[in-house]
Formats: sequence, C-alpha cells, structure tokens
Amino acid sequence: MPAAEHRFEITAEEAHGRLDQFLVARLTDLSRARIQALIKDGAITLNAAVVKAGAKLHPGDVVAVAIPDAVPVETVAQDIPLNILFEDDDLIVLDKPAGLVVHPAAGHADGTLVNALLHHCTALSGIGGEMRPGIVHRLDKDTSGCLVAAKNDVAHRALVRQFAGREVVKIYLALVAGTPAASSGTVDAPIGRHPVHRKKMAVVERGRAACTDWRVRGEVPGGALVECTLHSGRTHQIRVHLKHIGHPLLGDEVYGKRGSWPRQMLHAWKLGFTHPRTAARVNFVSPIPADFVEAGCPPNLP
Repeated sequence: MPAAEHRFEITAEEAHGRLDQFLVARLTDLSRARIQALIKDGAITLNAAVVKAGAKLHPGDVVAVAIPDAVPVETVAQDIPLNILFEDDDLIVLDKPAGLVVHPAAGHADGTLVNALLHHCTALSGIGGEMRPGIVHRLDKDTSGCLVAAKNDVAHRALVRQFAGREVVKIYLALVAGTPAASSGTVDAPIGRHPVHRKKMAVVERGRAACTDWRVRGEVPGGALVECTLHSGRTHQIRVHLKHIGHPLLGDEVYGKRGSWPRQMLHAWKLGFTHPRTAARVNFVSPIPADFVEAGCPPNLP
C-alpha cells in the first residue's frame, strides 16, 4: 500500500498549467524534483494515464497521486567529522564546510554529508528517499554554513512547509566583485533555466519568482562584503541575482571568474525557523569561515 494517496479534480481556474507545477503548489511536503520523479515512475497519473511532467491540465481532469513508502536507506554510513551547532531528537543543525557535497549524486557516490549523518544519527527522515535521507534543503558544494536535517518524517514535513511558506530566515554573507554603488537594495527577478547553457540558471521572464535583499557590510580587496537575505529558495539564487546586478561572487567560475579564489565565496551565515515539536522560534549562526577572514572579512559581525 502507498504511504499516502491524493486525488485532485482540476477546476477551470487551475486548468492550462503544467502537471508538475500544479502539484508543487498542492503537495508542499514534496520538492519539485521528487514530484517529477514520481511522475516518471508512474506514481502520478492524469486521467488514469501515465504522462510527462509537462502535461497540460484541462477542466475536469483527474490527477491521482500514490506516494510510495520511503525507500529503506542503504547509503553507506561513513565516519566523517561534523561540526554540530544544535541537535535533539527531531533535527540536527550543522555548520557545513566548503567542499562537502550534501548528498550522493553522479560523481559523488560517497563522502557526502548524508554519509556522515548516517554514521552520526541513529535515525533520519526517509522522505527524501534512499540518496537523501533527512535532507530538507541543500547548499552548493562550495557554499559553507548553516544547514538543518530532519531525524523523522514529522520534523521533515514541518520544516519543508516552512521553507515552502517562506517562514525560514536565511541570511548569507557574500564576497562580490566590485563595490555596489548603493549601500543596499532588493533584487526581485524571476529565475529559471538559462536559455542556452542548460546547466546554469538565469534571470528569465518566465522563471519562478525570486527575491533577494542585500546590503553592503564593508569592502575587501577586490570587492565588497555583502549580506543577502533570501525570501525564496531558487537554485543558485544569490549567485544569479548578484550577477544580475553586476557584482558576481568572487571565485564563482560558473557565474563570474574563479581567479585565485579558493571557492565561490558564499556563506550561509544565519538560519532561523520554528522548531517542529516545541513551536519555539530557534536561530543559529555559523561562525565566519577562515577563508572569508583571510580575504578581509571581519571575524565577527553583529
């Protein structure tokens, strides 16, 4: 038996959109990638037929969803050191170092944060599937800082809802090329797949809504230290938005230039959310990493 079943009848107001986009809005516990995988596996049907994720919806269509039980976690546990900011029976908040991949994928079968979590934790949420147990959100390999993982499905669902509902505080520090003319600003520009370079994201007219507040916190040799607050969670959002305003991340070889920088200079500094069990508001701060300090960033910031 499936772990959960859903049935939706499409109204006139919901018609003419894509199947996967409709389900992303209705099934907020699941990521877009997970929904697309379920469609591909035939667990989601349109009028009892297996279709593609981009299938168009029409009034009266019936969408059936049968979410299978979580796949037993078989990814190998590895004794990789973790810098733990907080831990209880429901979740664990980590200070991820730059260079550590979050979960196994092509080219990274092991040696990831998930492998380390499986060694450290007696249980992790299975919603993410075999390759991503406990993973609620991700950071790029070369981005350091705060990351939360769920130890059980209840915590996982609660945290995913908060991320989807934009209830999570996400503040980053970025070292950028050049110094912005203004001291602060907001980039409210949709992000989607780059029309030519499909492995990149870009500001595109028909992209998904994305908003980033930024303010300059100081200057460093070759650029500036910029604080960024995310109001959405699009892929590569800060990297794309900073490039859009003419100040790409230092060391970002995809959206700027690598140069002599050790990595893309982005750090997930602060993370805040409501604890899924206690309902208390909790906030975490990742110390400013050594390579930021070496680049001219103050070791402590208010």
